[in-house]
Amino acid sequence: MLNIFTLASGRLFQEEIESLEELAKFKPIWVDLENPSDEEMRWIEQYYGVSIPHDAIDEDIEESARFYEGDDGELHIRSDFLVADFDEPGMERVAFILNQNKPELKNYNILFSIHDETVPVFRLTRMRARRMPGLISDAKELLLKLFDADIEYSADTLEEIHVELERVSGQVLKGDVTDDVAGEVLATIARQEDMNGRIRRNATDTRRAVSFMMRSRMLNDEQFAEARQIMRDIDSLDSHTTFLFDKINFLMDATVGFININQNKIIKLFSVASVALLPPTLVASLYGMNFRFMPELDWKYGYLWAIGLMVASALLPMWYFRRRGWLK
Repeated sequence: MLNIFTLASGRLFQEEIESLEELAKFKPIWVDLENPSDEEMRWIEQYYGVSIPHDAIDEDIEESARFYEGDDGELHIRSDFLVADFDEPGMERVAFILNQNKPELKNYNILFSIHDETVPVFRLTRMRARRMPGLISDAKELLLKLFDADIEYSADTLEEIHVELERVSGQVLKGDVTDDVAGEVLATIARQEDMNGRIRRNATDTRRAVSFMMRSRMLNDEQFAEARQIMRDIDSLDSHTTFLFDKINFLMDATVGFININQNKIIKLFSVASVALLPPTLVASLYGMNFRFMPELDWKYGYLWAIGLMVASALLPMWYFRRRGWLK
């Protein structure tokens, strides 16, 4: 899908493009290629003269080759953006291409982005740029706004994680945690831990991208100050993810502890039963020996005596265990 965005009266507008010839009607600030076809890729390369690498969104590309300046002066940035779907969380690799060195080219001051799936941050940035005049002035600022929105999106997701962990914490700290509840709690904790880890990775990736923009000296003073603010926000995000990791570990340990307590209760029950049945077993073993002279064998009430002795020998330990509180 080919999405063309122009800047008019300080607002971002999307234009409909159905053919190569229609590209000449607009001077875009952003060309977004979402899962583009070969024809759409050819249109962009042919009209704007931009060279899109065949491995632009390749997941296996080396980390050191994700941020570089091409021979033609184009900046190439490959960055991952968070997709905060708790059922199917993920990271979407986006390749950016930006020419800020050659005003004579058609691709000057146009941000090109290539990706496979929809990126929530892009939708959020487009909505803000339509509602807030003057939010974006050029392609560099647009790229900064995308990274800023990504960090804000991650912060919102962290708040959702914190709320969910507070709910789970209430369940665990009640103390009455059955095995079924513990299973649900562990599944929830695992999902939140996975999302928290993705946010940590996303923040690290965004820090590298913004740092590259700052080193490339492409930003003016105002944009450089904005980039520094993004870096401070990332530091705050890292601190909060560390706090959540600690909370997750605590809840995990507490839940596993309750599972162990439940298992110990079962083991204690079997242990008490084994000890209580040991004296009757001993009595039965004594009277099962084949000695020739055993007075109780010829006694009229010998059988009842043996049964009563076994019952008494079983009840006596149970009474003792109950008195000590071991059966609670």
